[in-house]
Amino acid sequence: MNIDIVFHTPEIPGNTGNAIRLAAVTGAHLHLVEPLGFDLTDAKLRRAGLDYHDLAHVTVHPSIAELWDHLGDRRVIAFSTHTTDSFAEVDYQDGDVLLFGRESTGLPEEVVNDEHVDMTVRIPMLPARRSLNLANSASIAIYEAWRQHGYAGA
Repeated sequence: MNIDIVFHTPEIPGNTGNAIRLAAVTGAHLHLVEPLGFDLTDAKLRRAGLDYHDLAHVTVHPSIAELWDHLGDRRVIAFSTHTTDSFAEVDYQDGDVLLFGRESTGLPEEVVNDEHVDMTVRIPMLPARRSLNLANSASIAIYEAWRQHGYAGA
């Protein structure tokens, strides 16, 4: 299964380190859109990713425009707390791209409303909670997509 994960301007190195590990164990390609809130040599990022950095496919894009160019016409599913559509109702397809925003603010409105974004979904949670941890959200989403495809390749 070919599913990619995108972190748009992530701020916390530990979350990105965990996502690197997630990419390595699921076979997902992780894309990071700059600016990053840390240096890729950050010790917290390295520690969170453990020894999985060499097993993960990670690409850093200098801008969202360059990400769009790289992805071509692939289906992009944005994750946001500002919608009522559940991620669990999506029929995930080979080639889908799962797009997540920064830890403090989520995805900017201009990214959510970009013509490249095909749908916006949320991960349900109890009322009056702000959001899930970024790496946890990506884990929930990629495992649902992979589950729907019978954990192909596992």
